[in-house]
Amino acid sequence: MRAIFMSRLINLLIVHCAATANGKALGNAKENAAQVIDRWHKERGFHRASPGNSNGLTSIGYHCGIDTDGTLLTGRDESEVGAHVAGHNATSIGVCMVGTDSFTPAQWATLKSTILRLRDKYRNAEICGHNQFSNKICPGFHVPDWVDGEFAPLPGHIVDPL
Repeated sequence: MRAIFMSRLINLLIVHCAATANGKALGNAKENAAQVIDRWHKERGFHRASPGNSNGLTSIGYHCGIDTDGTLLTGRDESEVGAHVAGHNATSIGVCMVGTDSFTPAQWATLKSTILRLRDKYRNAEICGHNQFSNKICPGFHVPDWVDGEFAPLPGHIVDPL
């Protein structure tokens, strides 16, 4: 029997924050940031239809995460529907930055390269922040300002790693 994979129509690239301490890495010797977020999402009742694609993560709602050192962490596969913005999960990719409203230069660099890669892949996708869809601070900055500034780190939203 052959598996059939349906491609998703992606029209949104949505930036999030983890609502954690700015500049402080998330995780420890036992868990990286994606594993911590996966645990949080499991506690909130999230689940994945096919967790085998992403390092055994069973519940993470985002497609990738960015820790304070700039490490890009795999969450859900891009082919999977996420669990990160109600009403828009089926047509979006979610990228989560560790922190709340200020991010390290390494995070800003990884966010830029990740979003540019995704924009090249999903040419018609709009780049947005979670706060454009709900009354939340997430990701702690106005994503359209970041896009208009040619993806440069936004003044007032830069922190040194702790």
